[in-house]
Amino acid sequence: MSPNEPDELSKLAAPRRKRFQTQFHQRWNHLNNPHVRTLAWLLDAPDLLDPGAKEWQGRVASLGPVDGAVRAWLTELDAQPEALHLCLELHPHTRLGRYAEQLMAFYLEHHRLLHAHGVQVRAAKNQTIGEFDFLLWQGDALVHWEFATKLYLLESAGHGREADYFVGPNLADTLGAKIRKIMDQQLMLSKHPAAQEQLPQPVSLAQALIKGWLFYHGETPLPAQPEGISHGHCKGFWCALQEARQLSARHYAVLARLDWLAPAKLPISAALSHEVLMQMLDLHFQNNNAPVLVALLEEDGEGGQGCLLETDRGFIVPDDWRSRAEVRIRHAGSA
Repeated sequence: MSPNEPDELSKLAAPRRKRFQTQFHQRWNHLNNPHVRTLAWLLDAPDLLDPGAKEWQGRVASLGPVDGAVRAWLTELDAQPEALHLCLELHPHTRLGRYAEQLMAFYLEHHRLLHAHGVQVRAAKNQTIGEFDFLLWQGDALVHWEFATKLYLLESAGHGREADYFVGPNLADTLGAKIRKIMDQQLMLSKHPAAQEQLPQPVSLAQALIKGWLFYHGETPLPAQPEGISHGHCKGFWCALQEARQLSARHYAVLARLDWLAPAKLPISAALSHEVLMQMLDLHFQNNNAPVLVALLEEDGEGGQGCLLETDRGFIVPDDWRSRAEVRIRHAGSA
């Protein structure tokens, strides 16, 4: 560890630039249902990829600002969420991506934009070519959307294919690999003859809609981000287990996987002290290498309003995560 690192890491819980969480709570703190709050995040969060970047050649979709009608609909849904709950019960998911996809399908169907969701394309009985996440109507045009919700940690600033330096928490993939798969493979699905046989008319446009969070080590200055990444994307921090001992927030919570998207709103009874958090993390990492997403929380308003709101979030990773991430990055760079 360099002499400067302790000072940098001690800033993990210090006041920082205005975070997305502040904006989210200002706009959506009246929502209480966790599924509705996640849907609000999907509709309102900044895009992970910049739709206007020249790299994407118009192949990145964006939902645009949430208007008053959608805001009113979300408020009504929060008060009466039974239809959304029924939809989720009919299509239960344990994977974060599928959960987010079902929420997005609920929104698109309600607003009569959805032609089909999760359409598998097979060339033969046992040969799957791919799957359309969403087929939408935009006027008379049929549009294909690939939808993804992803979280990546920046291992180092790096050079060259910089998006490959953003690594998944469990080291399963990189941001660069995910983008290449979407752009080079998944968005090409409508051109396959087997897909064309299943479509009511040719697809006029294929685009990727990608939401997510990028996590940066400690409080070091952010490096130059890869071209094509939205400058306003949702950000958090990551640190190794030993570094987490320097966190100094008042309240914490460990977020379950399906709670990884929207900023947390929790009852005060859910709060963990730093001491209890570290005990949980130490126990977890004794037999598990999976990173843990932790929310830093503060009471809602002066004196508290009966709940805690997320002010920041960070992945706590095992102490050897960085060395294993470097191996994953070398593999991605040679692919």
